[in-house]
Amino acid sequence: MRKAMNWLKSIRPLKVLTVLFAGIFLFLTQACADPGVAKEPPKAESPYLERYDPTKDYPLSSPQGGMNNFSDVDPRGKADEKAANDRADALAKNSQKNIDQKGIDSREQYGRNYNQGTPLGERVKNLGEDIGSSANELGEGVVKGTQRGIENLKGNTQNAAEGVTKNVQRGAEDAGKNVQRTAEDAGNTVKKAVD
Repeated sequence: MRKAMNWLKSIRPLKVLTVLFAGIFLFLTQACADPGVAKEPPKAESPYLERYDPTKDYPLSSPQGGMNNFSDVDPRGKADEKAANDRADALAKNSQKNIDQKGIDSREQYGRNYNQGTPLGERVKNLGEDIGSSANELGEGVVKGTQRGIENLKGNTQNAAEGVTKNVQRGAEDAGKNVQRTAEDAGNTVKKAVD
């Protein structure tokens, strides 16, 4: 009897209420659930019900040669093959259009078009000016890049110097703390040994 009384005393009301509410929640969720869930699944027809009928004419791939007299190409790849052919035709048409727009039929016509353009002296002069301006721009870019590099180098050396001083200060502080901890530990050890 004592065991039963001790067991009843050890039961906490919070645990009992938790189990009670969990049971009620489980009961309500099952009772109010969608009735379609408990229905029997629809029966699917077996693909084996349709049988081969020798009197019917079944469409087969037409023989095209290759292994076993059929195509060696995957029939699903026909769409990709058609897309590639369409793309090739579009590129061919585009190149023909470019040729027609340029109006160049032969090397002689190209030479005439070239000669009718800017005279050779002016072309050489323009080329020299372009080279000179490119050289000036290159020189200015080198100067600016060098100045930027020197400024970066100065900044990096200043940052390095500041970092070294900070590291030395931290090292000195850490060394002082370590000496103090060692002294405290030694004092505690002596104190324990004396006690």
